[in-house]
Amino acid sequence: MDTILIKIFATALTFSQVTTRPDAVKTEFDTVSGRAEVAQLLNAGCVHMRKAFDIEDINLDDLIATATDDKEDLSAEIKALKGLKLADLHGAYRQFCKLENVENSSVDLGQVITFYNDSVKDLPDVAQLKHLQPGMSVILGSKGERFAEVYTPNNRRLPVPLVEIPDVVRNAFIAAEDKRFYQHAGIDERGLVRAFIGNLAQPGRPQGGSTITQQVAKNLLVGNDVTYERKLREMIVASRMERALTKAEILELYLNSIYLGRGAWGIELAAQSYFGKPAKALSAVEGALIAGLAKGPNAFNPDRHPARAHARMAYVLGRMHEDGMIDAATAQADLPQLVAYRPMRRDLGFHFVDYVAREAKAAAKLDTLTQSSYTVRATINPALQRVTESVLQEGLARYELSTVRSKFTGPEANISEAVRLVAADPTLVEPAWLATLKTTRLPLYDVHWESAVVLDNTYGKRGNAITIGLIDGRILPLNTWSAAIRRNLKPYDVVYVQVPDARGKQTARADLRVRPGVQGAVLVLENQTGRILAMAGGFSYPASQLNRVVQSARQPGSTVKPLTYLAALQKGLQPNTLVMDAPITLAPIGATADARQRGFWSPKNYDGGALGAITLRGALENSRNLATVQLLATGLDDSAEHGLDRVCALAMEAQLYKDCMRYYPFVLGAQAVRLIDLAAFYAAIANEGALPRPYAIESIEQGGRPIYRHDSNAPTWIGSADRASFYQLKSMLQGVLARGTARVVKHLSPYVGGKTGTTDDTADAWFVGFSNDITIAIWVGYDNGDGERRTLGRGQTGGKVALPIFEPIMQAAWEVQAPKMPLRGPSRDAMRQLATFAIDPYTGDPAPAGSKHAFTEYLRRDASGRIGDTQFQIVSRAESYARHRSDDGEDHEPFEQWSLDRPRYGDNRPFPIAPWRLVPRENPPWGGYFDDDDRLPQPPRRVDPDYFWRRFQ
Repeated sequence: MDTILIKIFATALTFSQVTTRPDAVKTEFDTVSGRAEVAQLLNAGCVHMRKAFDIEDINLDDLIATATDDKEDLSAEIKALKGLKLADLHGAYRQFCKLENVENSSVDLGQVITFYNDSVKDLPDVAQLKHLQPGMSVILGSKGERFAEVYTPNNRRLPVPLVEIPDVVRNAFIAAEDKRFYQHAGIDERGLVRAFIGNLAQPGRPQGGSTITQQVAKNLLVGNDVTYERKLREMIVASRMERALTKAEILELYLNSIYLGRGAWGIELAAQSYFGKPAKALSAVEGALIAGLAKGPNAFNPDRHPARAHARMAYVLGRMHEDGMIDAATAQADLPQLVAYRPMRRDLGFHFVDYVAREAKAAAKLDTLTQSSYTVRATINPALQRVTESVLQEGLARYELSTVRSKFTGPEANISEAVRLVAADPTLVEPAWLATLKTTRLPLYDVHWESAVVLDNTYGKRGNAITIGLIDGRILPLNTWSAAIRRNLKPYDVVYVQVPDARGKQTARADLRVRPGVQGAVLVLENQTGRILAMAGGFSYPASQLNRVVQSARQPGSTVKPLTYLAALQKGLQPNTLVMDAPITLAPIGATADARQRGFWSPKNYDGGALGAITLRGALENSRNLATVQLLATGLDDSAEHGLDRVCALAMEAQLYKDCMRYYPFVLGAQAVRLIDLAAFYAAIANEGALPRPYAIESIEQGGRPIYRHDSNAPTWIGSADRASFYQLKSMLQGVLARGTARVVKHLSPYVGGKTGTTDDTADAWFVGFSNDITIAIWVGYDNGDGERRTLGRGQTGGKVALPIFEPIMQAAWEVQAPKMPLRGPSRDAMRQLATFAIDPYTGDPAPAGSKHAFTEYLRRDASGRIGDTQFQIVSRAESYARHRSDDGEDHEPFEQWSLDRPRYGDNRPFPIAPWRLVPRENPPWGGYFDDDDRLPQPPRRVDPDYFWRRFQ
């Protein structure tokens, strides 16, 4: 039996059931014993259909005879009948409709039953439509601006009750799509007859016979596959809908689910998109235009095909006039005025929106933001979000360019065919490549480089010369780093470029950019509240939906060291307390005296050396591993194990971890942490111990009624360390920028504190920095999800890879979020326990009057109000006297590979500051080397401290 004949008879079986016994539709028949019942149903369907033909004054036998007279020509024109023998179809009609005996019947009902059973199994439950409120939620930014829309694919809609849709608009849809909507029971036999006859008369333009009920079933339950299987399921579901829902409920679902062009599903969004008004304010003419689009939003698009749109609207108005719904004058109306079409194409914040959806589920108990229409007031600052994503993307690309790791695997797209088609338009007033580029959306739709099309690639004496066209119409030369790339690019390839500002006599040019293999993440957090102001979970959301801010944990390296120094300050040690930066070996926790030398830990400094006695401030500022472990072993408690317990307790109180892995490398960042938790801890340092809880949602409303509001209770205090300890730590982290591993941005040190971090084998690079108002946490590394362990490469530290990304984001935050102000001094509560003294930051000694190395240090008072002199509590004077000094630290070199003095491809300029910068920056960019007199000053030659030492009074 021909496949097409099987499908036609399965469709006939479905039609027979829903029209003759809609309350008892069977979805499974036995392939042997069910044949007789199927034959009876087919006959009952024929009888029912003949009545419909009689109503339409059509002689079915004459129609079939006419069709079979020229059956070969008919089957050739009607693609749906291609391969079908009309003689077999005629024989089947005689067999099942006229009950004649047909020898050698071509119909195998067993095959029909098998196809039917497979097609209609597991039908959706129509009862779910009773409670279905498919909707689109709107996410607003921190100032109430529209930031994002959340909806299921192909369902961008704002549902409205039927009572809010004018009768004249409802009638326009019924007139256009389903005139007998209130008479039929889900399947309109007359409509099917008219479509059938029309398709025979005009095979090239097939007509449908679907009712409004069937369209709802297709849109919301069974999908829109163009198959017989879908049609079978659609008819049964539509029949069941008519028994489960009222006509008003079905019409409301239809008007809220139909696609009407301009990216709008449903009447409400269509009214706003085409006329800038709600559906309840639509006129009859406006409603008729929109109703006419239901037949084909693209074919009757009023933007591209106004004449077609007008003809379709006139047809709908004519049908309405015939039924007495409107007067003759209205039926002759011209095409109404449309508002300009502004497509909603968001290009940022996708990881953040995903996070909002998860927070809505966890905090507001909403399964999804698409189960209804919500208004979500979020914490995000859109301007800062754009800068954050742009800077991260450029920073990752520059890292790979500077380390010769960039791999060009081909263009993002080629638009040569599209350009050819556009060029054929005689009305085109701009270059075809430009018109095409404007409508091209690249796969990585959230990458903030400019898209460009290759216009010419010519070979000359100096090699290939490539010119590209930008979306603003400019034509520039393209700069690449490889001859192979220049040879492989061809006309109408689309690539990403970075266009630097031309300075002086420089020629404007564009630098090629490619997708990096390295990943990164950035979080911008408001210190006091925990509001998430910006979040970039990776290089690009389409490339990877993993949000590395919250969904992955990485070793934090030295960024976790402040925990150990906080424990020391809380115990009463001072920033000028000396500790040995010297080799140390720690036995495994719990090891016995006769244990073999296995599991013993001997850490090393980044530079492999040791500085001897060094202040706590100097140890943290320069990220000295040995000094940190010595502090753990000799400064926090009576043993390294008990010292580790103190640090672990602080880590869990700061909510960095739920459980602390009790092994010594923990203090150097061996236990993985989430970036969002690390950012919150540094915000707590800026707050003198008040730990914020990061959040993204301020409130959620439904229909103007609030259903969730963020609990803005006071933050949690890390109570085991007082405010004085936190301020001392804050001051020490400010010194990281002034003198330590982040001194490449020392011009920021009056305003920012922070810490670099690099993990073992340079697998992860970090920088976390804070101002008075915000904290910015940055991670860079390879995912290594494929099992391959890729590192950032030798010498690639947090100060070189992550720190350069920090400054442009910080500058943006000062302009669009909070003013640039020097870091605040200690609070009143902290100052009650502190006193200021002029200290030499390199020796910890009191600074002589007029010393150029004088530094204002905050030292803790004891219970009696006296200054706690702990300088030699861990290291004796004798030990400290013999020490030698060096300035090297973890990130002891500036960010050399991006420097102005060592230009490489695309790197002969400072890291781009966002275009919103209105005035030149007073401080020089961090991208270049320091001058000699800007380098870290050398400490004075060591003398006996007794020569000038005096006790603090």
